[in-house]
Amino acid sequence: TSSGVFLLQMGWGDLGVFGEPSKETPHLDQMAAEGMLFLDFYTANPLCSPSRAALLTGRLPVRNGFYTTNGHARNAYTPQDIVGGIPDSELLLPELLKKAGYTNKIIGKWHLGHRPQFHPLKHGFDEWFGSPNCHFGPYDNRERPNIPVYRDWEMVGRYYEDFKIDLKTGEANLTQLYLQEALDFISKQQASQQPFFLYWAIDATHAPVYASKQFLGTSQRGLYGDAVREIDDSVGKILHRLQQLGISENTFVFFTSDNGAALISAPRQGGSNGPFLCGKQTTFEGGMREPAIAWWPGHIPAGGVSHQLGSVMDLFSTSLSLAGLQPPSDRQIDGIDLLPVILQGQLVDRPIFYYRGNELMAVRAGLYKAHFWTWSNSWEERSKGIDFCPGQNVSGVTTHTQEEHTRLPLLFHLGRDPGEKYPL
Repeated sequence: TSSGVFLLQMGWGDLGVFGEPSKETPHLDQMAAEGMLFLDFYTANPLCSPSRAALLTGRLPVRNGFYTTNGHARNAYTPQDIVGGIPDSELLLPELLKKAGYTNKIIGKWHLGHRPQFHPLKHGFDEWFGSPNCHFGPYDNRERPNIPVYRDWEMVGRYYEDFKIDLKTGEANLTQLYLQEALDFISKQQASQQPFFLYWAIDATHAPVYASKQFLGTSQRGLYGDAVREIDDSVGKILHRLQQLGISENTFVFFTSDNGAALISAPRQGGSNGPFLCGKQTTFEGGMREPAIAWWPGHIPAGGVSHQLGSVMDLFSTSLSLAGLQPPSDRQIDGIDLLPVILQGQLVDRPIFYYRGNELMAVRAGLYKAHFWTWSNSWEERSKGIDFCPGQNVSGVTTHTQEEHTRLPLLFHLGRDPGEKYPL
């Protein structure tokens, strides 16, 4: 069984199937109708790089090295000027899948370090088209060069130079390039009867948001919606290619996000976290509960809905299970195998841990969530107009000083109160 993981930065409320009012994600909604929707699925951290490290290692960021100790409850992140990255001691999913004869490709954002020793091809991937980081910039190219784009080992250009992004109009054809890469890779592997792992990690919905010309101005939601519509269209084309090639029944596909929608760029370029509190960077539900869809025609019953507490780390264990491999036994693995959940409708009792940096901020068990620390962001950031919870002040919950509740946790019932507005 081949497997594909689509990892994007989108909010729970960005999908029509979750009630987004303009219903602009027909292909993702169709994917959910043909597969299984996870309503209680989480990332391992409310920021990009630690979540990606967690997905590919099956381990919490406090275990795989992607956490900070220098500022309490600060999220770890690897911008271009940080020289660290994924440790050699970590075993990544593609490294393990190689043992079962898989060919592995990453398309888009890697974000686990940019120096040569952290290159994806040194960590199990056979092919890469994309960048070590997001499409930030443009920079001046003297003090700070623009961010490079790679094809495998070779740098093939830089954002804003060889890969154009028009910040005035929001036009860029990167999603189309990433789509074509995916379609070509899938066709090539099918032609050689080769099991494959495709990690499609595109970044069009990450501010500064972009979309290609044919999608610009087509959404009710502005430029962010244009980007979502293009991603939705691309997912549709990828699933259609699997069906055309007759390999959809042999390919497990999972769609999710690395963190909640970034409300800091709302409303112009921010997504929606639906009924949930706050967004990216926070350990409230809006920062860590993600849209999630599993699709595997002929195996996953159509129209399924699961209340399993799931995590991006489970994609590690589940993918290994699909390939007939055991997870490594010499280290703590935090992901669980979701196949019994997906194929037999079982529910596995397990907690969800919400970390910021090296601090355990909250835990979910069943329908209850206990906060040991509450904090949205500092007064200093707030005074500069940085707001992770715009329009969502919940007194005593979305605090701008770090509030400790370790002796008497702040408790919510997420069934009755998904918006974390009424502490019990």
